[in-house]
Amino acid sequence: MAYWEWGDPANPHVVLCAHGLSRQGRDFDALAKTLCSELRVVCPDVVGRGRSDWLKDPAGYQIPTYAADMLVLLAHLKPTTLDWVGTSMGGLIGMALCGQADVPLPVPVRRLVLNDVGPTIQWQALQRIGTYLGQTGRFDSVQQAADAMWAISRGFGPHTPEQWLALSQHMVKPLEDGSGQVTLHYDPSIGVPFRAVTPELAAQGEAMLWHLYDGIKAQTLLIRGAQSDLLSRETAHAMTQRGPKARLVELEGIGHAPTFVARDQQDVIKSFLLTS
Repeated sequence: MAYWEWGDPANPHVVLCAHGLSRQGRDFDALAKTLCSELRVVCPDVVGRGRSDWLKDPAGYQIPTYAADMLVLLAHLKPTTLDWVGTSMGGLIGMALCGQADVPLPVPVRRLVLNDVGPTIQWQALQRIGTYLGQTGRFDSVQQAADAMWAISRGFGPHTPEQWLALSQHMVKPLEDGSGQVTLHYDPSIGVPFRAVTPELAAQGEAMLWHLYDGIKAQTLLIRGAQSDLLSRETAHAMTQRGPKARLVELEGIGHAPTFVARDQQDVIKSFLLTS
């Protein structure tokens, strides 16, 4: 598993930033630059994405595998203070680690940021994601790939062309056929277990996730894109009433999911992590 690190490697206060389903750790570059003067920021490429290896068996592309990998990484990092920022899938990994008392974390997670995700995930959002997940494509340039990703990522909210290209350049890699073209930087097989999810299995998973959420002891900040189709307003409200009773911040003009490129979004995270 590859990871990207920002700040003083001797700083014992680590914030681990975990990305979304088909993304990679460089999504957090802008946020990490804002935080790294005071925190050690670690942004892994979850297995099957970015610079990390691919699994031989795609059935392993599920939250339990990802959570186990993060435990190995955290044992290596040896933090004495630990915070977690998780976007979408990265938030679910965080819930798996924070919601079980017997998970062998080096230290308990102190503060948890869940970015546009909760125990109940809207079925129509899963269907939308399923229409493109695993289609890594062939593109003549990074800009062409960026344009294609923007067409399915409008929920990320307003970005300048420069901001979107910066986010996109780490999402592609050269094809190895000598064509000079690029493709998206993840294993298409991550879509195999995703497409196996049925409404019935999703309902079972929802019950388990609420159980995990109710077990979270970390102070929790829930960020929701006000136009999110994945995290409903009803679910977000329920998350403020039970379990860790998350503090909710809604971001107007954004769906699923905020990228923390905008300075006002970064300031919400920074204030939560660094204010006593």
